Amino acid sequence: MSTHHICRFESAAKPQRNIGWISNNWSGYSIKGAKGAFRRISGEWNVPFLRPSGGSSYSSAWIGIDGFGNQSLIQTGTGHDLINGKPYYYAWWEILPAAATLIPLPVRPGDRMSAVIAKKRGSTWIICLRNVTKGWTFRISRRYRGPQTSAEWIVEAPLVGGILSRMARLSDVAFSRCRVNGSNPKLKARHGGLMLQNLTITAIPSDPSPCGDAFVVKSTLR
Repeated sequence: MSTHHICRFESAAKPQRNIGWISNNWSGYSIKGAKGAFRRISGEWNVPFLRPSGGSSYSSAWIGIDGFGNQSLIQTGTGHDLINGKPYYYAWWEILPAAATLIPLPVRPGDRMSAVIAKKRGSTWIICLRNVTKGWTFRISRRYRGPQTSAEWIVEAPLVGGILSRMARLSDVAFSRCRVNGSNPKLKARHGGLMLQNLTITAIPSDPSPCGDAFVVKSTLR
């Protein structure tokens, strides 16, 4: 199983279109704030379809708090890996520095996922992931003491065996109903970031929707 990690920045340079940041393992939207700024994040996305590719490739879609500019991260999402030509779809949650934990419930391409990560009291947090299509809900309570300085909705090329993986070829991943602290984050293009691997753009987000709470991450791999 792959391991999810903090945002690794490729370059401080920006591409021609209005994108705020570049990473070699993240693409999507992230917002930053002062310490303690983010106590709840939620969102929905579709589980993408894996497309054939030579060799093994990996990907995940998730929501989380922290990980952008710091070493902490609490997150939950779905994984979509192509290993030796065979597709694998699964759900997971993770709190760094521990490895990701598999959620042993069914996930298939096209399923609609809904997730919430929320601080309850003190250092106690709730992680909730729901497969709207399949009708199951996973919920767990855990301690987390991160700085709460970023919140994000991301498609990632995860670490595999401690090494940054090759990004999978995916159908579009549509995030919607994005919320932070219970409110519309009013995302701007400058909050978005693209994934750049080996000098090639591998995933890029659309501009946010007019109301600022939805966007699509597109794979650019052919």
